[in-house]
Amino acid sequence: MVRPSGLLNRKEEPVPLKSICVTLSIREFVAGVSATLNYENEEKFPLETFFVFPMDEDSAVYNFEAMVDGKIIKAELKDKKKAHSLYESAISHRRQAFLLEEDMCSRDVFCCNVGNLQPGSKVALTLKYVQELPLEVDGALRYVLPAVLNPRYCSSGSPVDSCLNMKTPIVPLDELPYAFSVTATVSSQHGIDRIQSNCPLRPTEYIGDKKTSAQISLADGHKFDRDVELLIYYSEVHTPSVAVELGNPENNPDGLMKDPSAMVCFYPNIPEAEPSAICGEFVFLMDCSGSMHCPISKQDKSQLRIEAAKETLILLLKSLPINCYFNIYRFGSSFEAFFPNSVKYSQDTMEEALKRVKLMRADLGGTEILTPLQIIYREPSIPGHPLQLFVFTDGEVTDTFSIIKEVRNHRLRHRCFSFGIGEGASTSLIKGIARVGGGTSEFITGKDRMQAKALSTLKRALQPAVEDVSVNWDLPRGLSARKLSPEQTVLYKGQRLIFYAHLTGTLPPAEGTGEVCLNYTLQGKSFENKVTFSLQPKLDDNFTIHRLAAKAFLQSMDMGFRETPAKFKKDVLKVSIDSGVISSHTAFIAVNKDLDKPVQGPLARRDIPRPMLLGATSVVTQCKRVGSAGTFAGGNAAPSVRRLSRAREPYLGAAFSKASNDLEGCSWESTLPTRASPDLGENYLVQLITLQNADGSWDLDESLARILGINLKDLQAALPVKDADPSSWATVLAVVWLHAKAKHQKCEWELLELKARIWINTNAGSIKKKLVKAAITFTNSSVNPGVFGI
Repeated sequence: MVRPSGLLNRKEEPVPLKSICVTLSIREFVAGVSATLNYENEEKFPLETFFVFPMDEDSAVYNFEAMVDGKIIKAELKDKKKAHSLYESAISHRRQAFLLEEDMCSRDVFCCNVGNLQPGSKVALTLKYVQELPLEVDGALRYVLPAVLNPRYCSSGSPVDSCLNMKTPIVPLDELPYAFSVTATVSSQHGIDRIQSNCPLRPTEYIGDKKTSAQISLADGHKFDRDVELLIYYSEVHTPSVAVELGNPENNPDGLMKDPSAMVCFYPNIPEAEPSAICGEFVFLMDCSGSMHCPISKQDKSQLRIEAAKETLILLLKSLPINCYFNIYRFGSSFEAFFPNSVKYSQDTMEEALKRVKLMRADLGGTEILTPLQIIYREPSIPGHPLQLFVFTDGEVTDTFSIIKEVRNHRLRHRCFSFGIGEGASTSLIKGIARVGGGTSEFITGKDRMQAKALSTLKRALQPAVEDVSVNWDLPRGLSARKLSPEQTVLYKGQRLIFYAHLTGTLPPAEGTGEVCLNYTLQGKSFENKVTFSLQPKLDDNFTIHRLAAKAFLQSMDMGFRETPAKFKKDVLKVSIDSGVISSHTAFIAVNKDLDKPVQGPLARRDIPRPMLLGATSVVTQCKRVGSAGTFAGGNAAPSVRRLSRAREPYLGAAFSKASNDLEGCSWESTLPTRASPDLGENYLVQLITLQNADGSWDLDESLARILGINLKDLQAALPVKDADPSSWATVLAVVWLHAKAKHQKCEWELLELKARIWINTNAGSIKKKLVKAAITFTNSSVNPGVFGI
């Protein structure tokens, strides 16, 4: 048999997709992206191909076109049912057609169909989108080009028409039969400080003396083992601004694109507030599905997701405020709660939770998050303790819109903070539940530490609520602003706020200006932030601001193909079609009407292979061995996953074991490991934190002495004040150790250290100064006594 030439899939059929080329243009905090899929039919009969790929959920896809043998065919955005009908009709009549659509169940998955690709024909499909770039805590702007789409778990009731249910061929990374390239231009009037990436780049080329522009490109050989991430640091980024963009009244006389649109960016200067007397109810919902046994990243032998999750829960438990309430749920195909109801935070309940955390495993099968969410929301509210929900998951689910709807339905009684763990976590799920739940979202990939991002989020959750948020416009007579994006009800210190508005009426002469003011109250005090801006709109052929405004509207009103209420669907369809921005109710369709005759020959189907990370492969393989309930979407097979009973396990009575490693002889000059060890017993910082009591203190005992690397008798003999409480001495020593030996991980322990200092102030009293000076001298440390308020 003569083997076919060219690239093959696992069935040794030629793969029609040859390459993916991405061109990226980043201006300030907005990215414009053009992605081209190059196809070629090397077979002797016409093909229909299907390509399922990930997109960031914030992407506003506004253009889709095909270049067929040198001729451009522009697609139209239509009602999804109509687009499907046109595509099927074209295929049945032997016409060439192209379809691009958002998945029925998730905004971050797309499917591209090429119908009747003739033998020997070449087609280049180009889609374009724009998106806002999120602001990281360190001031970086983060752009992510998703390259990883892991199989997603389907519960027994999940829809069957998701494009993830197609049995897409999956190949090892080194056998992926198409090339991938990325080139980018970055520009900012403030100048570019530096650009970092998790992927190898060619040398960055800066343009201009002030480095206001830079060109970068991905090095050859990207293997789809990670998303492509760029971190962009401008010389100045926290600058409020308003950009006004000219409309398009000729082509859109009564729609969204007619009038000028404004994009307003605030960095609210929220002052430090007094600690709130309201503690809250903290519920941690932790993914313990089989995929959590994978590493966070393939790079540098990173920590297993489940081990990072255990360390994170220890840090969170130790950092909770006194008198709050808390509970921990772990979920997979089933779920388990640590306590029947949320319990008051105390030494006993904290120790009980630590026992359970120690025994946590990634052993609960698939990823069914909806049921535990419903159970949490059924619990009665605790008066004076508003619910703060923390969701940790690798996001490999298909019923995304159902989960977002559940969180949205309870948005008035809680805030939801979400964490996407590992490569390929669903941006639609993670960003969606945080957006409707009034919280924030974080993604943990590469060398990111889950611990640091979780504790940073806890600090936000502990902030007093910013209330009475409003926006007021001061515009010339005859001009008014109509807000397009949803009302902002939650603000956090250090957060960027972006919203959009239509400017309707008569624009003033060239020198005209307007003013927009952000107002809010904090602990009874009123605050405002103002920015003055030019009212002369600028022309942008891509209508970037209008399309970002449309995307903001669609994210608030479009709740999925099945979940969107009928009263919203009409507006969703109108805004989507007027702006050209795809939604769950629309799809791009292009039919080549210029072919002289119908395509001849039997039509063969070809599914474009997707890469699978090794970790994901092992999870699917593991799940094949157990049970027969849910399935994983997007693979060759649909393996079953065991379903555990929902009966909660009996509470564990064994004492939480202290670290067993022999740390005798560990001097204070030894260095902390830069990455947390998978074994909690090998991580001195985690061990020290584990020993802290719920009230913030430490006990002076052998366990603490081993971590400090000092004999217990020597510690006792060094107590500077006779008959002083040994716990005061121990707590001061522990705090000094944190500042001396774990300074680079301060963001992970500063909340529990604050609790320790409050305890010292209350219990050490007049001898605090002697204890601090003695501890610094005894340990030969250079810690500044000022950290204790001395």
